[in-house]
Amino acid sequence: MYRIVNKLAHGFALLGGVVLSLIILLTCASVLGRSINSILHNDWLQEVMPGIAGALLATGVGPVDGDFEIVESGMAFAIFAFLPLCQLHAAHASVDIFTSALPVRINQIMRAVIEAVFAGVLILIAVQLGSGMMSKFSSGQTTFLLQFPVWWSYAASLTGAWVAAVVGVYVAAMRMIEGLTGRAMLPSDAGAAH
Repeated sequence: MYRIVNKLAHGFALLGGVVLSLIILLTCASVLGRSINSILHNDWLQEVMPGIAGALLATGVGPVDGDFEIVESGMAFAIFAFLPLCQLHAAHASVDIFTSALPVRINQIMRAVIEAVFAGVLILIAVQLGSGMMSKFSSGQTTFLLQFPVWWSYAASLTGAWVAAVVGVYVAAMRMIEGLTGRAMLPSDAGAAH
């Protein structure tokens, strides 16, 4: 079962990475286009080379229309796409000043309780995101510039949220078994302890 959950989490993380990379390229293209447009509108360039500046401006060089709408939607998806892998490998930041001195068995039980609460929160987030998506779907709301339906962004994020919830429930169940039996069910975590 761990292999399936691990592949699912890695698959979503890779997809999130691709989306994040595309967002970075889009942002760079938009900033570059905006900068070139500003340079071409410069008074000095308009006086010295008005024909060349005008010709380049006529090509439509400038910022990407609706770039912030695409970035907003893509980032929401990317965050939810990375969450399952983070949950599976216990890579959330943790502060263990007090718990590091406790016995291993107590730490296992505490970890099981924390993971169960976290799984519940992930389910709640997915349910509320689904409710929000249905609200946006029924209202027919679209983005301002690109006019694409807002519910599309919610639907993309919802897939990652549900995968994170499933992974969260799996991790909680495995941590509970670890807490009850005392034996490791998941690989040692790569947590970001501070």
